[in-house]
Amino acid sequence: MSVQPDSARPPLFTWEFAADPYPAYAWLREHEPVHRTTLPSGVEAWLVTRYADARQALADGRLSKNPVHHSGQAHRTGRVGIPGERQADLMTHLLNIDPPDHTRLRRLVSKAFTPRRVAEFEPRVQELTDRLIDGFAERGSADLIHEFAFPLPIYAICDLLGVPAEDQDDFRDWAGMMIRHGGGRRGGVGRAVKKMRSYLLELIHRKRADLGDDLISGLIRASDHGEHLTENEAAAMAFILLFAGFETTVNLIGNGTYALLRNPDRRAQLQESVARGESGLLETGIEELLRYDGPVELATWRFATSPLTIGGVAIPVGDPVLVVLAAANRDPARFVEENTLDLGRTDNPHLGFGHGIHYCIGAPLARLEGRAALATLLTRLPDLKLAADPDDLRWRGGLIMRGLRELPVEFSPAKKVSVTSPEKSSVSSPMPSAGSSGDSSDSGF
Repeated sequence: MSVQPDSARPPLFTWEFAADPYPAYAWLREHEPVHRTTLPSGVEAWLVTRYADARQALADGRLSKNPVHHSGQAHRTGRVGIPGERQADLMTHLLNIDPPDHTRLRRLVSKAFTPRRVAEFEPRVQELTDRLIDGFAERGSADLIHEFAFPLPIYAICDLLGVPAEDQDDFRDWAGMMIRHGGGRRGGVGRAVKKMRSYLLELIHRKRADLGDDLISGLIRASDHGEHLTENEAAAMAFILLFAGFETTVNLIGNGTYALLRNPDRRAQLQESVARGESGLLETGIEELLRYDGPVELATWRFATSPLTIGGVAIPVGDPVLVVLAAANRDPARFVEENTLDLGRTDNPHLGFGHGIHYCIGAPLARLEGRAALATLLTRLPDLKLAADPDDLRWRGGLIMRGLRELPVEFSPAKKVSVTSPEKSSVSSPMPSAGSSGDSSDSGF
């Protein structure tokens, strides 16, 4: 492997790159699979693009998740990690810590994402899905990001955490400020994070007096039984579960629907399978959508705590390493016909949810929401079609996540079908369109 001249290297982190990063990643895989670059924020980092190297890096204990190991000072100015988390004292969550603290906190939270617990949550996810589609079904058009993909996981994770229905619209607004990008002041993200932290601390105090069967109550019980979970840790854990738990699913639903609309034969294949009441193609299809154009483009930040070699390249102590999941998931050395959407693909060990001890803890819930969303859309809106030129669609600027800003669609008007309980009436309106800020990672393009 040799470093190529700058003139030969495709540009990274442009708007054109955001629309379709895969040709550039293919070039890096072939010529500079471990590539040092300057990110839009000014931080220098290593990009790892080959599948084998990516799996190694994701499981390598010498790569710390704690930003204090960064050789520079970018983490102190908010250029590394989630904007606003440091100022709001929300750093002690699963994305920023290593064992043994990571092991302790993950053990506490993992109880909320067991297969049994997720299966019990399926009727509520279906209820939310139907109600959101009811909101635009009779109209014959919608923006599937703002009106469907965004609010569905917000309300679902709020239910799981135990956020009262009357407060969930506030969470929706704060979350919207955190993921929108372009034209707004970055300070808006910090304000939203601080508001969220204040609310979570207040909610923790309220729940101590009236524990329920929700995740925040579970964290409080664990703390009261000697697990040594501080109040700040509990708030930070609730924050990251909300933040990471909804944005991944927003993009899974949005990117997945877009991929199906761009591949009508595959969409028809899945639609027919769902109509027959089959689940197999839907399950493998979700995995393929996670591989083909997944919601997380780059794994979250890692920092070398000792000298190491990845793909034959020496990584100095303190350097940031970013594993490019989108590139690894289309590595022809691992995936046959890597650029083809194959919903029936069975040999599919994709890295869409990561690998190793930091594998996404909410993956079962994201899969459930993705299956419910796509199956219900295909069933209730069978002639769904894209209502915009693909070249006119814009992708949110940023580093870690990959998702559309909007996804306008048209379809034959359909009747409302959902019947829901009155106490779950918070699902009422889409993501607010005014304002803008940053996303879950870095400065944008």
